[in-house]
Formats: sequence, C-alpha cells, structure tokens
Amino acid sequence: MLQPKKQKFRKQQKGRSRRRLVETRGVTLGYGRYGLQATSASWVTANQIEAARKAISHELAKEGKMWIRIFPDKPITKLPPEVTLGGGKGDVDHYVFPVKPGRMLFEVDGVKEETARAALKRAGYKLPVGTRIVAKQ
Repeated sequence: MLQPKKQKFRKQQKGRSRRRLVETRGVTLGYGRYGLQATSASWVTANQIEAARKAISHELAKEGKMWIRIFPDKPITKLPPEVTLGGGKGDVDHYVFPVKPGRMLFEVDGVKEETARAALKRAGYKLPVGTRIVAKQ
C-alpha cells in the first residue's frame, strides 16, 4: 500500500471542497501513449490506487509499461468507535490523494490500443472518480 516514508507534519486539515475547479497540473500525457484521466473530483485512497494498479497489471500480462501519476500523501484521521467528543484529533487511519477533474491518473505504453483501452477501462471501475481514456495523437 502506498504511503509517505516521512512527513513534516503527521496530521493535516481537510481543506475546503473546490469541486468546480479543474486541475492545472498533471493534465497531459507525460510518459505513455494512453492515459486514464479523471472527469470528476474525489479523494482516491491508497487501497483504490492499488486495486487499479493490479487491474492494469493483470490486463497487460507482463508486456508494456505502466506509470502511476498520483501518490496518496494526505493523511486522514479517525477516532475509534464509541469515543466521546473532547479527546482531540484521532490517529492517522489512511492516506488519500485529492483528485480534481482533468488529472491524469495512470498511463500505459508498449501495448496495442485495444489492450491499453481494456486495461484502463478496468482500472476506471476501481476508482471513485469518473474517468475517460485519452490517447496521444
């Protein structure tokens, strides 16, 4: 599972929801020929990224190359069940990556177009964001 090795601060605040804004960084294909691009906004957990990675790897079957363009570095805290208020902020439970529309999530190269599209479509089912498959012209 993906998580940071070190962080300056152990816990973070949630931040304000800006679902109407689109991403400005990481929106073009940088490595591969085919990519999976987000069309909606959500938090993507480390487990969901791993599930999508496994789906792509299984579909590619030891050929081609895959790049993961997102990394979960935002800690999400959670209090244990049946704890009353006033105990402070809970411990870190898992890590997420906040995705905005337009962000490139995965890239694939070195395989036929049908294989790449099938792999990326399968990975899109594992993610909580709407996705579309883009290709380099």
